[in-house]
Amino acid sequence: MAQILFYLFAAFTIASAAGVVANKNAVNAAMCLLLSLVGVAGLFVQLDAYLLAFLLLLVYAGAVVALFLFIVMLLDTKSRASASFKKLPMFASLVAFGLLLAGLGTFVTRGQLESRPLHAVPALGANLKLYAYQLFTTYLLPVQVIGFLLLIAMLGVIVLSKKYDGPEDA
Repeated sequence: MAQILFYLFAAFTIASAAGVVANKNAVNAAMCLLLSLVGVAGLFVQLDAYLLAFLLLLVYAGAVVALFLFIVMLLDTKSRASASFKKLPMFASLVAFGLLLAGLGTFVTRGQLESRPLHAVPALGANLKLYAYQLFTTYLLPVQVIGFLLLIAMLGVIVLSKKYDGPEDA
């Protein structure tokens, strides 16, 4: 049953990640990104990493995707005519596709990764209580500073995207 769930979550994550890349509408791409993050969180749950799954959903799905959606909606992007491929983006996409093929070829020719029995695998990082303790005590200030910087960035986008009709009266 666990393998079936793994394959379902993996297929769901890959399909929604492909939707992020394939969608031309930024709002639909953000929704596919949200679904992709939910799939990754499901994979974390299968690994019994509940804290990481919760943090992924809370931070990325809850905050970053919402912030991205607010920015996209504030910028009011309109679809333009598709630009023709220029030489540099075409070259970059060919290089990226070549690297992808090389990686897949290496993986296929060298075979699967070795898997050890579960009892032989050390339980490194299994103590999530220590991780949570450090996150909410030692690293609480950096997390709050990053949140404050994200708030400032969002306010800056709102101010920059506001359309002014003319000079305001003082």
